[in-house]
Amino acid sequence: MHLPSPRVVRWSRPKGSIVNQLFGRIASGSIAKLSLVLDLVVLMLALVAASVLSGHPLTLMMPFGTAGCVLALGTWLVTAMALRHYDPWASDRPLPDDLALTSILVMAVVTMLACAQFALGDGPLPHVELFLVIFWPAALLMRVSLFRAFSERGAPVDEVLVVGAGAMGHATADDIARRRHYHVLGHLRFSDEAVAGPMKGKVLGLTSELDSVLRSMPVAEVYLATTSTAHAAQTQTAIRTCERFGVPFALPAYMFRLVRARPLDSHAVGDGYVHYQSVECKPTQMALKRLFDLVTSAVALWVLMPLLALAALAIKLTSKGPLLFRQTRVGLHGRPFRMLKFRTMNVNAEAQKASLAALNEVDGPVFKITNDPRVTKVGRFLRKFSIDELPQLVNVVRGDMSIVGPRPPLPNEVAKYEGWQRRRLSVRPGLTCIWQVSGRNTLSFQQWMYLDMQYIDTWTFTKDLQLILRTVPVVLTGRGAS
Repeated sequence: MHLPSPRVVRWSRPKGSIVNQLFGRIASGSIAKLSLVLDLVVLMLALVAASVLSGHPLTLMMPFGTAGCVLALGTWLVTAMALRHYDPWASDRPLPDDLALTSILVMAVVTMLACAQFALGDGPLPHVELFLVIFWPAALLMRVSLFRAFSERGAPVDEVLVVGAGAMGHATADDIARRRHYHVLGHLRFSDEAVAGPMKGKVLGLTSELDSVLRSMPVAEVYLATTSTAHAAQTQTAIRTCERFGVPFALPAYMFRLVRARPLDSHAVGDGYVHYQSVECKPTQMALKRLFDLVTSAVALWVLMPLLALAALAIKLTSKGPLLFRQTRVGLHGRPFRMLKFRTMNVNAEAQKASLAALNEVDGPVFKITNDPRVTKVGRFLRKFSIDELPQLVNVVRGDMSIVGPRPPLPNEVAKYEGWQRRRLSVRPGLTCIWQVSGRNTLSFQQWMYLDMQYIDTWTFTKDLQLILRTVPVVLTGRGAS
């Protein structure tokens, strides 16, 4: 069976001028570029309006006024690129997330202007308070009325697998494809089922191969498109597989075709399917968790800016190579993302990993050495107190990670997981979890996995707060780190 590789969005360097290259990197697609340009125009107009209202109508003609504009524009561009604010899939974020991210960008600009105004005194720079009052609601309005409204025609985001290649599977795939930001990866065929003509997505094999498909590609949800009793045993096996992997699945709500009758609760079966997931649904607590992630990460990045600058300076002065180490990790439902860390090893550390495999001190697919020779002197200090992990706060703001959750694994580690261990991919990965406060590298791989399952099965927002409080002394003392 030939399976397509997971869809990973990669940026390729755009051709043209430096300005076009910069805009192409920050905003991919015509709608995103238009939104970026209009945001910058609104930002400039807000600066002018704040200048006029504060009694400095010629601010922009003065050297410090020009510097203020450049500072504001530069801060918006850099922060937008770091948070992937204009990415093609950004419009698929929940509205509260989008509004919060826009607010973070506004506050980043306001912070930089306030610092500049403090350093220069009450000079020609516009008063920050007036700028905030003008620009913040304008930026939110632009985001909602332009980018989100016009990006609904963007590329699909969530990958869906349809189990069933008959008439019902065909109709289900067509219905899914009509909905915003859903992509049908393909179909799995029941053993006694005939394929019902051309369909959305290829037939990847039989239902018995569901295990292999879920291991090889990120799947957000599995639709079991059959009501036939002849498929009962195969459907039951597919359900067990989804439960073991922690992948959400949907079952048909009706055994019979309805013409005029309608369900009393239309929201529960809006697409004709009842949806299930392996984790308990707690929408209010999940919303609080995401709000907490956004606010805490944004504030932490702002407060810890001096520490981040010192760490970056120490890395640059003591070893050659980039400041940040970007590594592909596996996130929610198996989607890959680029995790950020301060570089704590020499530049050819990945190439040396194979030669050090015999020194691995952890069982299972994970690789860890207490006194890893690849780690630099500064890197050892950063690791001991988890300072190297702080750039992952950017991943949290982006939505790749959460403050609390299972640590994101490497793709080659996930490839060696047993089926039940893959269930840790059913929640968003995090900076800290039960493992971090229970011994970290002193625990076996099997104990680590069981602790992650315990977290997933018993999760509450209150438990997240408790884990954060338990993490603080562990980080300050460096207990269990290597």
